[in-house]
Amino acid sequence: MKTALLLVASLLLCTAASAATPSSINNDDSCDVKVGPAATLLLPYFEVNTDPIVQGQTTLFTVTNVTRYPQIAHVTLWTDWAFPVLSFNLFLTGYDVQAINLYDVIVRGVIAPPSGTPPATTPGALSAAGGNLRPTLDCASNPSLLPASILTAIRTALTTGVFNPGGTVRACTTAGGVHANAIGYATIDVVANCTNLLPSDPTYYLTDLLFDNVLIGDYQQLGGSPAGTGAASAFDAAGNPMVHIRAVPEGGGAGANVPTGLPYTFYDRYTPAATRTMDRRQPLPSTFAARFIQGGTSAFATNLTIWREGLTGAGASCASNINNASMGIREFIRFDEHENPTAFGCCPPCCLGPFPPTLPTASLTNTASSTFPVIVGTDVGGWMYMNLNNGGGQVYSVTNHAGGTTTSGPTVFGTPRASQNWVTTTMFGNAGGNRMTAEFDAAPLGNGCTPAAPINGVFFLAPGPPIGPGVFVCPPGTTLTDGTTTLCTGTNVNPNP
Repeated sequence: MKTALLLVASLLLCTAASAATPSSINNDDSCDVKVGPAATLLLPYFEVNTDPIVQGQTTLFTVTNVTRYPQIAHVTLWTDWAFPVLSFNLFLTGYDVQAINLYDVIVRGVIAPPSGTPPATTPGALSAAGGNLRPTLDCASNPSLLPASILTAIRTALTTGVFNPGGTVRACTTAGGVHANAIGYATIDVVANCTNLLPSDPTYYLTDLLFDNVLIGDYQQLGGSPAGTGAASAFDAAGNPMVHIRAVPEGGGAGANVPTGLPYTFYDRYTPAATRTMDRRQPLPSTFAARFIQGGTSAFATNLTIWREGLTGAGASCASNINNASMGIREFIRFDEHENPTAFGCCPPCCLGPFPPTLPTASLTNTASSTFPVIVGTDVGGWMYMNLNNGGGQVYSVTNHAGGTTTSGPTVFGTPRASQNWVTTTMFGNAGGNRMTAEFDAAPLGNGCTPAAPINGVFFLAPGPPIGPGVFVCPPGTTLTDGTTTLCTGTNVNPNP
């Protein structure tokens, strides 16, 4: 198998501006995220029981190199408030695969038991040498076991929000939320060397990050929480592909600053000030539709895992991580099976519902929670509209659809540009004595190039614009079936050419 680890933890954030962004249809130049070979994999949520004796709830993930050339996958673990606490490297030979149990990492301090992954692996018969790596790799020097001080600091950061590894690494007492289990998310990037830098360090983009779409990945959550309702109080396991984030355009060496047609990128708030689109990774959407089942004779339940782009950026202090703890949500609308809507939403100065809903960067919430609008009737199913835009942040770079840029604040792209998000749905319950679980991605109602969606205003007598994507596009020279073009607004056409 692969190689080796390791570590690091400090929070280095950076500023923002943007490069010219020509448009093309080459090289899969699109904001639409699909499951396909990618330059970054996002594990939107993990949860690990940290009991050192009995392994309980845990998250597994697998990274696969789909090419014949060796690759290095750089894994970063973040708290639920978007604070990076650990990075390690997986060296993958051609067509290689590596499975990771985060219980092993967070509790036992090893990446791949019993002794971690070795610094050299015998390639398989179809594996090739070379690849897009540094001529001299620094992989053998990475330790196979995490030092005790680092391991303790990681666990406390992911469970209490206190990160203090000692030495020269800056401590932080507001790194994340307080919860019984270790909770956070992970990013996995293809890189040119076994680096110890974090994605929050601008040097990472200048020296290490690559743009080859070569990785695929999946994850499994063993032992689910939070509890559902009735008999479906938990589930045994669920799994799903990770979020596959492609580099557009792909390819080139580390530090290559190539113009991209994307309005902004996945790592937007961390890239160097002079090259804000340097990472070239697709941005993620802000609006989603998710089915739910909540109750009924089989006591089915639904959890929504939600990842959100944080608000902290350039030179942020430890104390500023609190901004990622309870970010505002533009709008939640729940539709029951009779199409009756109930809503929460906030668009200052007007807020809908009993309170403006908020969520941190990484969360998992049952649909029966007060985070979501209540069901007012007797239906036990329906769907949820989620506009997860956090309102924008001054650390985000901003690009308009015509390719112009600004460094004065988030005022050009959208109103301002929407924040990035991802949602997965886990349905679980009992049927005939069998515990059943299904996990899948919620449906994005747009992509990372879609402008910020307006609030609908369900509680107003005169609601705002319809939710969801626009409909009834009429290509030139055509009409609707009834012969008219009145409704041919074309609002679901990607405004970024």
